[in-house]
Amino acid sequence: MTRLLSRDDVGAVLTLPDCIAAVEQVFGDYAMGSLPKSESLGIQAERGTFHVKAARADVFAAKINANFPANPATHDLPTIQGVIVVMDLDRGTPLGILDSSLITTLRTAAATAVAAKYLARDDATIVALIGCGALGHATVDALRVVRPLKRVNLWDVNETARAGCARELARSRNLEIVPAASLETALAGADIVVTCTPAKRPFLEAHHARPGLFIAAVGADNPEKSEITPQLMTRTSVVTDLTDQAAAMGDLHHAIAAGFLTKSDVHGELGEVISGRVAGRQTDDQIFLFDSTGTALQDVVVASLALDRATRSGLGIEMAFTGPGIG
Repeated sequence: MTRLLSRDDVGAVLTLPDCIAAVEQVFGDYAMGSLPKSESLGIQAERGTFHVKAARADVFAAKINANFPANPATHDLPTIQGVIVVMDLDRGTPLGILDSSLITTLRTAAATAVAAKYLARDDATIVALIGCGALGHATVDALRVVRPLKRVNLWDVNETARAGCARELARSRNLEIVPAASLETALAGADIVVTCTPAKRPFLEAHHARPGLFIAAVGADNPEKSEITPQLMTRTSVVTDLTDQAAAMGDLHHAIAAGFLTKSDVHGELGEVISGRVAGRQTDDQIFLFDSTGTALQDVVVASLALDRATRSGLGIEMAFTGPGIG
């Protein structure tokens, strides 16, 4: 039987601390060679991008996501929509089909938190959140698991999104929430900067680099997007989720294309830092940048966790796609 899980079903069984632990574990396992390489495919449409990502851990999972940034304003639909298909490794049986939107949000926020755990200063308390969509809320909540946050500075070119994010974050979180009047104001004093925008032109520049800063560059998940200038990247220690993927579609891609960096200039992958094969933060003055392009390794472990818990709780709908003698 195949279990179908809605966004609400997924939300009922997942917590951010659990997602953070799962993502940290899978990146470390991958770095130690116990998991195969994940695969990714991107196909452009006129108003968005379709992403297909697949990986294997305790199960096989393939995610098909549509990322259409104009959806909220134009169609009253989420920016990200899609499904994750989870399949058994022994028989190839489809075990589950899950709504992917919340899993994508949680696993992305979890990766940022894992990177911050190893690369941000221990005493980091001020976050500049650049890009105020649904991912922003989850990212702040995830960062609070690993660092003692006190203030969040918000910036978004969309004033309505900025105000809405401020209201949401202020509602149930014991944090000082500051909607900034400009990008520069948002960045002032920040220990951690998270960029999660659909920008196609970079906006963080070399002069934004300050000793001790940790930047999580999350928005560039296809070759058309860019948030970080190559000049800024040369002033940081770059850590990727997957270096080959970041070189093909992340901000690293643009720095390489412009001749500022090569793949050999990358400090290491996140899994290598987690496993101790590459050093994380050693001094308070180091500047780190996490180039987060999103990998199916994150999807497979979070989807597997959600499906296992939903099955034990009896959530979702069961149906048979295959059976004896079929096919």
